[in-house]
Amino acid sequence: MSYNLLTAVIVSDTSIKKHIIISIAQIHVHGNPIIKTIYYTINIMSTEAELFTIRYGINQATYLLNIKRIFIILYSFHTTKRIFDSSIHPYQIHLTAISCKLREFFKRNTDNSIKFWDCPSHYNWGSHSIINKEIKSFDLISILPCKSS
Repeated sequence: MSYNLLTAVIVSDTSIKKHIIISIAQIHVHGNPIIKTIYYTINIMSTEAELFTIRYGINQATYLLNIKRIFIILYSFHTTKRIFDSSIHPYQIHLTAISCKLREFFKRNTDNSIKFWDCPSHYNWGSHSIINKEIKSFDLISILPCKSS
């Protein structure tokens, strides 16, 4: 992939470990990671965690004023389809926030673009492999273990 100063690349992955959903999103500009988010929670579906990391990545990337292109690289493309699903479902709060940010991004410049890339783990693509290894080695230590459910 060719990186340039006008492109933000969001690399995202999600994993379930000990009934805890862990999502990581990392934003790269000019080939360098500049922002990383680790999101973990219990009692939600992995699709919601994935949508949250996409939402956060888009939110952060659209604040970078010189960005004209956003590439979102996910390990599973089925979540991306939910962004454009207008039917009633439990993820609409994320979709509304994503739509609002994308509307601002496209209003800023009509040449702006966004692309979604499906990158399953077995492709072993460099940046995604790093996120994948990090998410698998992430060890969450509960602050209040008696309060976990």
